[in-house]
Amino acid sequence: MNDNAYQVKTRVKKIVTGVFLFFLIAGLCFTILYPLINLVPTVFSAIEDIGNPNVIWLPEKFSTIAFKAATRFVMPAGLWTLFKTVLYAAGIMILQVFFSAMVGYAMARVKSVFSKLAYFLVILVFLTPRQSLLLAQYIFFKHFDFVGIMNIFTKAGETDLINNPVTLVLLAVFCFGVNQSLFIFLFSQFFKNIPKELEEAASIDGCGFIKTYFRIMLPNAVPIISTVAVLSFVWNYGDTYYTNYFSPKAGLMSTLLSTTFVSANKTFVLNAIQTWYGIPAVNDFAFDAAKQAGVLIYLIPLLIVYLIGQRKLVQNMESSGLVG
Repeated sequence: MNDNAYQVKTRVKKIVTGVFLFFLIAGLCFTILYPLINLVPTVFSAIEDIGNPNVIWLPEKFSTIAFKAATRFVMPAGLWTLFKTVLYAAGIMILQVFFSAMVGYAMARVKSVFSKLAYFLVILVFLTPRQSLLLAQYIFFKHFDFVGIMNIFTKAGETDLINNPVTLVLLAVFCFGVNQSLFIFLFSQFFKNIPKELEEAASIDGCGFIKTYFRIMLPNAVPIISTVAVLSFVWNYGDTYYTNYFSPKAGLMSTLLSTTFVSANKTFVLNAIQTWYGIPAVNDFAFDAAKQAGVLIYLIPLLIVYLIGQRKLVQNMESSGLVG
């Protein structure tokens, strides 16, 4: 009897705990997904019906005009705009991973008088607000003359790299890209945890410092490389800080989205929608619908990256000690 009572009590406890966890997870999921769910009646409604108080979850009349208008604003060159933005984020990602890994390995393994200083400077750059470095960086690229080499190629002895894609590449090469100091820190922490016996064995086999790095260390750093690669792609794809200041005319989706759908352009956007699609009258809700549709279009590559790499990313972050 006592055993039966204990089993019943245990089973009831499990059921109550399971129900509680189910509703807790369901509530958290709803809270996270609610903004996306709430977009449906706004983005997929006819322009004339946007703002209708009778529309709560489903649009009365299905329409894709908001998406068509957002596409014309966010992707003026069609799919080439999307491809160029993805290509930019992927290219900067490769540069950041390559140079951050080398710097992180040198910080972790090279013991010298300057090792602690380099580590301190990396942490300092990470903690320093980007805005405080902007003026110096802008002047540096506005009058670019790195160690005087421009005297060889130009008569003026300097060149203006603002609105030149090379600027964004140089930021990644000099390890001043988007959150690149964090990537260096992650790589250095990872390489510190690799047993020194691997380097000693490679040295016995005749591998030098560089050969050991490329043949031994990098193959073992696949987890942190994939983690940094995903973070770098996401952050560079969505960056509007460096792109707006150093290459605003590049035509990237992040820049177009942040500069088009601002309050100052509301009248222009509404008049364009009204002219393009022959709508008699539009209200301010049409501006919000086009803006939200633009955000959804912009998120498509990020969702694809997340669906492809989310499981591997979580595993790598756990093994790297970034969570838990």
